[in-house]
Amino acid sequence: MLNFFRILTTIVGIVMSIGYFPQAYRLYKTKSADTISLVSFTIFALGTLIRTVYGFVIHDIVLILSFIVGVIGSWSVLFLAIKYRMKKKNLEFRKKK
Repeated sequence: MLNFFRILTTIVGIVMSIGYFPQAYRLYKTKSADTISLVSFTIFALGTLIRTVYGFVIHDIVLILSFIVGVIGSWSVLFLAIKYRMKKKNLEFRKKK
């Protein structure tokens, strides 16, 4: 029974972590990060990274598999959001000159 729950929590963790990818895709396609909360995604990105590192420290494959997908997704969203916000600010700055 315990093995079933380890498998289930791994699958659920991975599925939940996949939730970052539609947001990353939307950012990439629209090239706009106006509606993204940088504070929220910074927290998500750091949280997934810390949980993944913790999984490695305690050698827990469930945590590692669950959160490694979240690390990739949350950091992708954060990177793209910062990139497109900086790009927008640079364009606005050039227009003011």
